[in-house]
Amino acid sequence: MATPKPIQDVINAFSRLPGIGPKTAGRLAFFLLNTPDELSQDLANSILALKTEVVTCPKCFNIMTRDQENCGICSDEERDHSIICVVEDAMDVVALERVGSYVGIYHVLQGVLSPIEGVAPQDLRIQELIERVQGGEVKEVILATNPSMEGDATAMYLQQRLQPLSVRVTRLARGLPVGSDLEYADPTTLMRALNGRQDLE
Repeated sequence: MATPKPIQDVINAFSRLPGIGPKTAGRLAFFLLNTPDELSQDLANSILALKTEVVTCPKCFNIMTRDQENCGICSDEERDHSIICVVEDAMDVVALERVGSYVGIYHVLQGVLSPIEGVAPQDLRIQELIERVQGGEVKEVILATNPSMEGDATAMYLQQRLQPLSVRVTRLARGLPVGSDLEYADPTTLMRALNGRQDLE
């Protein structure tokens, strides 16, 4: 029996999400079909709000709601604004914030350098980082890109760009397993990596 088109459309949509295969997508679609309309409507409204109400902070490019001037971290006067932790994406901010011991602010690159995928320096928020450091308030930049080939290449490029600006540049210690992402690291590993950061020569 052919699956009705509305159900197949939902299965196809779920299948495009990371980590969800056709079987899981089918289970989710049929689950929604058999649940009260209120649940499906809440899910649909939440997804719409996600796309319309969540924007990026104009200062650090982390996520925030549309009604904010800057994200909560940039607006927090209790944080140390002389330390910037550079990460690949907003999920990395969430991971580092879970540790609870970092008191500085962030800069989200929104990706990493990847010649294979055609991602060049101008495609990332690198120039904005340079301008923030040139403002004079920043004393240390922590390069917290993922320990991958692309992450290391991005960190090396940033180090070269930051070197003439007389700012301390550090890299997360290698407590993080190579090839993994920050968002999957446990808080203890992240805390050790932060505490064990080293100057880049």
